[in-house]
Amino acid sequence: MAFAARIAQKLNGPSEAILGYHGLLMEEVRRSGPAEAIEDLEKIALAAAQLSRMILDLAAGRRAPSDDAGAQAILRHDLRSPINAIIGYSEMVLEDFEADLQSSAVRDIGAILGEARRFAGQIDAALDGSDEAGTNHLPDSEEQLAAGLVRSLSAMNAEKASLTGHILVIDDEAANREILSRYLERRGHTVRPVGSAVETFSALEEEAFDLVLLDILMPDTNGIEVLLQIKADAALREIPVVMVSGLKETGAVARCVIAGAEDYLPKPIDPVLLHARVDACLDRAQWRAREKAYTKEIQYERDRADALLHAMLPAPVIHRLNNGETQIADRFGNATIVFADIVGFTPLVARLDAGDLVDRLSGLFTAFDELVSRHRIEKIKTIGDAYMAASGIPAEREDHAHAAVDFARDLIRATAETNGGAVDMNVRVGINSGPVIAGLIGRKRSVYDVWGETVNLASRLESTGMPGRIQISEATRDALGDYLDTVEARQHDVKGIGLITSYFID
Repeated sequence: MAFAARIAQKLNGPSEAILGYHGLLMEEVRRSGPAEAIEDLEKIALAAAQLSRMILDLAAGRRAPSDDAGAQAILRHDLRSPINAIIGYSEMVLEDFEADLQSSAVRDIGAILGEARRFAGQIDAALDGSDEAGTNHLPDSEEQLAAGLVRSLSAMNAEKASLTGHILVIDDEAANREILSRYLERRGHTVRPVGSAVETFSALEEEAFDLVLLDILMPDTNGIEVLLQIKADAALREIPVVMVSGLKETGAVARCVIAGAEDYLPKPIDPVLLHARVDACLDRAQWRAREKAYTKEIQYERDRADALLHAMLPAPVIHRLNNGETQIADRFGNATIVFADIVGFTPLVARLDAGDLVDRLSGLFTAFDELVSRHRIEKIKTIGDAYMAASGIPAEREDHAHAAVDFARDLIRATAETNGGAVDMNVRVGINSGPVIAGLIGRKRSVYDVWGETVNLASRLESTGMPGRIQISEATRDALGDYLDTVEARQHDVKGIGLITSYFID
């Protein structure tokens, strides 16, 4: 009871002064105008009356604060809410009507603002039990210093155009919502005010917001819990949130920042601080959006480069390059090489239009590329009208010969399906199995290539083959085992190798 009486005693002076100055102000405005200011002045009167009733309740013991920190936080919030309304509406009257007010009315408004700010400083001194003479003016001095710094910075950036955005204002006090909304709308922002957590999430589902101003103390779900829910939602977590409250406790502020709040704004609201922090948040959000767009663009270009690289090199080779290998060369004991060549291509070059020729060749080799992927073998390169692939490199596999033969059969089938136009195309295929060396060569246009006698014989088998048929070596037949039903053997001399036995298969 004594604690409550002491609080009421400290706060009663500024409260009575506000009521007194307001009475003088209303009398002057009703006599001299402007009449348009009366609506806001009546809202000041309501807030001042609410403040006076709260102090009377404290003095009479009808609301006796305990030493509990939570109860004191709620009392501090409740006392600051009407003070915030008094300061906010008073500043708006000055901003809107100062040129039309009598000088005495302007002085009265200044007196109301001074007493209201003194009251705000007294709240902390009274609740904390600190010595009034030693601490009463310190909060005001600090706030005035901060406001002065912000005003100086604002003046330095006066030529910089302010960003505007769509802002969600969340506060259970209607006056606080109106004051914040009016401050923001005067700066060109669009505002949606809501009074509870339920309304908050309905608004967030219905509209996209650039910024959220969120009161900490609300009756149903407090602001910290609302903040945590926003930051837990992947669709909402990028929206910057500024916490607004009359709470003095740094612990609450720290928890808000840890939970993801962008900034913190104390009550009573200083419009200069409000606009500075809103502008800063929107500016940071804009830079983050640009950064995300640039990152997305960089990722897009990186994906394009990766896609081009994967079209040129096998995936395991790319992986090794990314891991820092500078020389890639391997020896494989068992692999199968496939060569396919278009029969009679040179006469086609003379007969067909250049565009038609390239279109036909591109369409055919694109079909071959799709077959390479389907059979999980590697395209090595194209040389004019010849197509070279390898099975069993760079990833070894036991069925390398089986995959190569299946691929070759599909090559012939795909070529036949493209015929029926102005010209028909046929391919002959040569296949050989055995040891090879494979590696990456070149710097500007690196290529993954294959070397060895196995490659040479596969090329010879293709060049000595027959249109529409596959010629395999004896080594490939041995690697296939009983996979083939029928083969057609032939003996012939191969340049640089001598007499060999090879096999035509269907």
